Amino acid sequence: MPKSIFWSRTDTAGSEQVVLDDGHGLAARGTLLAVDPIPWTARYQLTTAPDWRTSRVEVEAEGSGWLRRVTLERAADRWRVTTAEQGNLDAALVAAGHPPAGLPGTDDPDRLADALDVDLNGSPLFNTLPVHRLGLAAQPADLPHRITAAWVLLPGLEVVAAEQIYTGLGPGRVRFASGTFTADIDLDADGYVVRYPGLAERIDPR
Repeated sequence: MPKSIFWSRTDTAGSEQVVLDDGHGLAARGTLLAVDPIPWTARYQLTTAPDWRTSRVEVEAEGSGWLRRVTLERAADRWRVTTAEQGNLDAALVAAGHPPAGLPGTDDPDRLADALDVDLNGSPLFNTLPVHRLGLAAQPADLPHRITAAWVLLPGLEVVAAEQIYTGLGPGRVRFASGTFTADIDLDADGYVVRYPGLAERIDPR
């Protein structure tokens, strides 16, 4: 993996570090850490096709007394979603005064049929997928692109279909919107997040 990127979370105590190869689509391995709603660590592996359509994502989330895993694989225009669980995340959440997360994965993968991208909650890396796939760097500014993403929630790893809008704002900037949430994201020359207001900032070596 010839590249490495590190982000510090700005919404909570946490971080993300990823190693990747983007010479032919994207192959990446990353780790996220956060303390909310309870302390957890997540590890992921991501593979895309040459056109940056997501082909496979595996995510494992772990905390005190629990571990969950979800794998999404796309083939024949459908997603196959498999899960595994050890321990009891919901019990840990309830004990800390939070609502339970529910089951990992999805009970109806067909709801994800229109999703060409996977979006891992809290990870700036995954915003790069539609940026590259849609060619936003070469698109006219202020042209919105409405997509469906397979959104993987952390730490529970529930997978839901999420409607999202990406709009290029000129070189090095893109607007992300989903529901009532909007953020203008700063990107580097390769389309990776430098600053995501309210979520994370890239930290480069000194």
